[in-house]
Parts: sequence; structure tokens; C-alpha cells
Amino acid sequence: MKLKKFPVELIAIPMYFATIEIERRWMKKHAEERGLRGYNKADAKTSLAMGSASVVVKFAMAPLQARVMRAAFDRRVVSHRSKVVEVAIAMVGWDLIYYWWHRANHRSRIAWAVHSQHHSSEYYNLTTALRQGSPEHSGLLFFPLLGFIGVSPWANGVSGGLNLIYQYWIHTEAIDRMPKWFERVFNTPSHHRAHHGVNPQYIDNNYGGILISWDRLFGTFEPEQERVVYGLTKNLNTYDLKVAIGGEFQAIARDVRGWRGLRAKLGAVFMPPEWMPKSESSALASASME
Repeated sequence: MKLKKFPVELIAIPMYFATIEIERRWMKKHAEERGLRGYNKADAKTSLAMGSASVVVKFAMAPLQARVMRAAFDRRVVSHRSKVVEVAIAMVGWDLIYYWWHRANHRSRIAWAVHSQHHSSEYYNLTTALRQGSPEHSGLLFFPLLGFIGVSPWANGVSGGLNLIYQYWIHTEAIDRMPKWFERVFNTPSHHRAHHGVNPQYIDNNYGGILISWDRLFGTFEPEQERVVYGLTKNLNTYDLKVAIGGEFQAIARDVRGWRGLRAKLGAVFMPPEWMPKSESSALASASME
């Protein structure tokens, strides 16, 4: 494989394992005294297994991704003489598209079925960053769009890899706050802890990748204040890999089978995760009152 085609984020794998071990040892000494969640061995193993699976899928999808990006680039409406300008456009453009793609993943249940795998841990440490949804490739519909504005497949891939690497370090409780100017512009551990929270005020906020500016601009920013409770609104209560990957898909299938009417069945797949038809919400309300 040519180095130019090598996924840049895979180069960071040794750094991932080194920093995970450093964080784990630090947490062992300080987590209890500081009231942090720290590490759970079974949870960390599940996260690392999911990360390994996502790497396999990434390699399998790479040829298709390259063809789609090349097709868009071949139809570009502008070209860039400077590689610096091209990469700068790629980085900012990738981050903006990531914001909207990430937001969409939280607001459509079929997309959430994949993305929720990343949110399924009740712990928050560097292994959580690697807890990726294996079939999470709906981005193929969005990120190649950069090719139309002169971003080559190489620059597109590099910007995507760097975006992913950046988001690794923000999955930690070991860092409290960054300097105020940094917190104002960039995504940080504090901002992303809130994103992983199931506290009502944190749900569906702080979607940014590298820049938190998009959230401030589009009205989805929420600062970390109350201690964050991590996980899902309905936690898995298991470290079984099959459940972590397929649990939400099974829930969708159950609702499609159980809910009556075409609108309800389509809603079970495409509407936001909390949506349910009026008949079901009424029945649920009646049951809770009994």
C-alpha cells in the first residue's frame, strides 16, 4: 500500500495504546479521590474490541471511499494551486460537514443505532474514543462533497484522519479545563464530556469535531457544569460485544414489528430516537399511571 493512500489515523495507533496505559495508571491513583469514573476492565476490553472491528471495516470500505472521493474531485468546479490552501479548506470544510453529520446521527434512529455504540459506555476514558460503530459510514454521502470545491482525495483523507486523531484526546476525565481562549474556539475534554452526558441539559449538544465554534454558531453549545452521567438513556447493562453493536438495531426491529401502521414503522427507523407514535406514547402514559 502506498504511503499516500495509507489512512493517516492508523499511524496514531501506537500513541493510542501508550496514552491509554498512562491514563489508566493515573486514574488508578487519582480517580477515587477526585470522584472520577476511571477505568473498568471489562468496559475497556469492549471498547478496544469495537475499535479493532472499526479498523477492519475501515480497510474494507477504503476502496469504495477512494472511488467516491475521486469521482467528486474529477467534477470539481475549482482547483487550488497551493497544497496549503487546499488542506486548510479541507480541514475547515471537513469539520463543518462533520458537525452536521454528527448532529444528524443523533437525530435519526437508524443512524443513532450505529453512533450510539460510541456512546454506550458508562465510563469516559481514552478507550471510549476507540469505541467506534463499525458500520458508521454514512459519511460517504457527505464528506466527498469537498471534492467539488477542489479538495483531492488525499487532502480529504488526511483532513478526516487528523480530525479523528484530534478527537481522541478529548475523551478523558484527567484534563479538567483548557485555557479560556482555547475552550472558546476548540472542542475540549470538558465540552465533549458534556456531549457524552445523559443529563437532560447535555443531551444533543456539543457536536463539534475540532472546533466548538460550530455549536456556538448553530445554537447547540452547552458548557459542562453539573457532573456528567455517561452512557445512554437506557443503558446496555452488559459488556457483551454483540449487544453493544446490535442492541439498538434489535430495538428498531422490535418496534417495526410491534407498531401498527406504515407511518409508525417508518418512524421507528427514521425519526429521532425518542420518537414514538401517539398510540404508543398514550399507552405508555396510561401504563405509568396505573
